Amino acid sequence: MALSETENGFSGGEGGGEADAIVQTCVLGSFSERGETTALISSLPEVHGDLGPRESTTERFLVIMNRYQEQPHLLDPHLEWMLNMILDFIRSEKSPPSLVHLCFKFLYVICKVRGYKIFMQLFPHEVADVQPVLDLMSRQDPSDSETWETRYMLLLWLSMTCLIPFDLSRLDGHLESDGGKAREPIMDRILAIAKSYLVVSDSARNAASVLVSKFMTRPDVKQKRLGDFLDWNLTTISQTNDQSLRNIVVLDGALQSLVNIRTHTQACMLSPAVLQCLEKKHLSESSEAMLRKLGVKLTQRLGLTFLKPRLAAWRYQRGSRSLAANLSMSQSAADSTGATSEVETKEQEEDYDIPEEVETVIEHLLLGLKDKETIVRWSAAKGIGRVTGRLPKELADEVVGSVLDCFSFQETDNAWHGGCLALAELGRRGLLLPSRLTDVVPLIIKSLIYEEKRGACSVGSNVRDAACYVCWSFARAYEPKELKPFVTQIARSVFNNMTLSWFLVVYIAGFPEYTKSMIDHLVAMKINHWDGMIRELATKALHNLTPQVPDYMAATVLPQLLKMAVGIDLHGRHGAILACGQITHALYKVGLQTNRTVVDMISPECVDALKNIHQMLMRPAICSLIEKLSLSKMPFKNDPIITGWQWIIDDTIKTLHLVSSGAKDGIMVSLIPRWHHLPSPPSQHRSCSTSHSPPRGAVGHFPHVSHYRS
Repeated sequence: MALSETENGFSGGEGGGEADAIVQTCVLGSFSERGETTALISSLPEVHGDLGPRESTTERFLVIMNRYQEQPHLLDPHLEWMLNMILDFIRSEKSPPSLVHLCFKFLYVICKVRGYKIFMQLFPHEVADVQPVLDLMSRQDPSDSETWETRYMLLLWLSMTCLIPFDLSRLDGHLESDGGKAREPIMDRILAIAKSYLVVSDSARNAASVLVSKFMTRPDVKQKRLGDFLDWNLTTISQTNDQSLRNIVVLDGALQSLVNIRTHTQACMLSPAVLQCLEKKHLSESSEAMLRKLGVKLTQRLGLTFLKPRLAAWRYQRGSRSLAANLSMSQSAADSTGATSEVETKEQEEDYDIPEEVETVIEHLLLGLKDKETIVRWSAAKGIGRVTGRLPKELADEVVGSVLDCFSFQETDNAWHGGCLALAELGRRGLLLPSRLTDVVPLIIKSLIYEEKRGACSVGSNVRDAACYVCWSFARAYEPKELKPFVTQIARSVFNNMTLSWFLVVYIAGFPEYTKSMIDHLVAMKINHWDGMIRELATKALHNLTPQVPDYMAATVLPQLLKMAVGIDLHGRHGAILACGQITHALYKVGLQTNRTVVDMISPECVDALKNIHQMLMRPAICSLIEKLSLSKMPFKNDPIITGWQWIIDDTIKTLHLVSSGAKDGIMVSLIPRWHHLPSPPSQHRSCSTSHSPPRGAVGHFPHVSHYRS
């Protein structure tokens, strides 16, 4: 085992208040438990009959194998000897059923970690293996919930034995048994087993669909049994609804088997009937996500059978993936290749024959891009890429236009996510031509900052992740000259999208290309964020970014924040006020280094606005409260609160320009009836500007509040 550790420290805050960021990664270098694994497998004959040792051995084997879930390729050199050791126990005639089931459980653990597609290829699949595996499979009980791993692995093994290059009828021999009864042919036995396990509710159903995909591709089976199997499958789908759990299981198995059957001539002839059956079933309206996914997956497979299996000659090709080939290619060869490509494109464009069913397929796939489940959208996006790669240029461009319609603010976050996945698939396959980048890149930039508040949380993280996937696919698909006009804005948006602590944001913003864009993003998107923690982190980031561009902060950012601080958005006001304080403090620190004061760096208008933030927000509300309490004749006589009211009203008279004229009139009028019988003392506010005097018609003679206390 190899341990790799990486430590990156970024000190931030005042006086190193924030701890350094430490990142540790542990990477396994090899399969280091071979000795223990060998001992565990060898002990199976001794522990299978005792519950305690059997469970402890199985648990330990699970712990060892699960360590390699993220690096399953490390098991590849050891799969064969582990499989052979276990198969020796299974093949032994002395092995009791409990030992056989325990061995298959161990095989399933290995298969789960490495993946069935790789592991099943190691099963022995010679002619001599067909009959024993088939007999062992026939003896299994589909209703036994304790031995489902045995049935799962046997179905995978049986699917490998179906690949023998001989007609299965040659393995039947004499169909009469010793008792005089006719034996069932091997072909029919395998088909019966596959059908029976396609409708079970455990994982054996998935293995049965793999068996069907291998079995139905045999030439002898295609000729004799494919038509009957498809009839049975379509009848099962059409006669089953998704209203009960049993019917959902049956539909799942039938759809999986159709999806896994490979493309061949007979299937192409029956594709319209299968597509018609799917349309009548309306799987897109099903409440089960797996059924909707299988419906989308089957639709795209059917769409491919309607089109010739060829690569679009018009697609964008970056060049050879071989570096040596790119370096050795001369300019003249490149020019001649380009001319030849144009001729081939014109010839192939004229040779396209697009059936009507393809339009139906594309409509279903576009609808799948807006599904509420990610697995359905992902399958639809891959289908869009595969089908578009076989269309002529004009029709493919129409598909791209339909995908771009997903990026509308009338659409949900699901549509945006599906649209990003589809664009990534089109881009990496070279089906999104450079001429479309001017339309696509602005939408991707919007997707990189997509976020919508929903209830007490927000949605859009999956949209932003998918947009990053689009950027990755574009970087691999296009030449640098094609992306050069867009790379700066894409890079800025990608870095703004990164979920980092504020000191890492400062590190990235240290590069001049990203400084102002990062600041603008924080002000526009994070200062008014619904999460208070995000707002506070954004203000700390602005504090640390100020030394890099102090003039920009003082002249541009601070005035923007002051306007937000008196806006109608509560979150925006909170974040803006915090940010004004952080930026002002940061400017003070910068001024200490340059022998300047904060006032020298901030405009007089900003200084006045900073002093009046609390007044502009709270004075109208407090005066309105005094007005309503006075009108309500609250029993506040001789209450100390009257002293506070007096100070507020006296101070408000000095700054009545902060209160609307309608509010001033209402406050004055409401107070006078309460105090009109009291004598008026000498005015204590003769120094007040006459421009701040209340309207005479509204207030008449204004008494002093101190008399109200008595």
